[in-house]
Amino acid sequence: MALPILNFPNINVRFKKNAKGTLQVFDIIRKKFVDLTPEEWVRQHIIHFLVSEKQVPLSMISVEKQLILNQTKRRTDLVIFNSRMEAVLIIECKAPEVEIDQLTVNQALRYNLELKVPFIFLSNGLNHIFIDLRQENPRILKNIPNYSDLI
Repeated sequence: MALPILNFPNINVRFKKNAKGTLQVFDIIRKKFVDLTPEEWVRQHIIHFLVSEKQVPLSMISVEKQLILNQTKRRTDLVIFNSRMEAVLIIECKAPEVEIDQLTVNQALRYNLELKVPFIFLSNGLNHIFIDLRQENPRILKNIPNYSDLI
């Protein structure tokens, strides 16, 4: 698989092929190798970006957090927590070829019915939307805040 160049700083990751020949990448949060899909490539870039550029502690990042919505199990791609273990940011990752559109926003907002976070971050690795939900009228921020500004 040719890995696309994303709109994030380059990352230093470990790769391997599993017994079936599937390319895998080491996830520093889950501390294991996971299959490298286009969406996973975006997720790994976001994780490394948040840790190295936005000072998010590894221990405050949850990967594929399970939620129950309308008696159905769902999983968020990433959730960032504060020191009180309250969710402050939902991150929805899409493959680079998937457009960030109203359906993506709606998906994150549905997850937020359960988590009630003040911020949502949507990315396909090429385009990013960061939404501040703290006021009555949500607003899109031009820049992704540092961790200290999220908590």
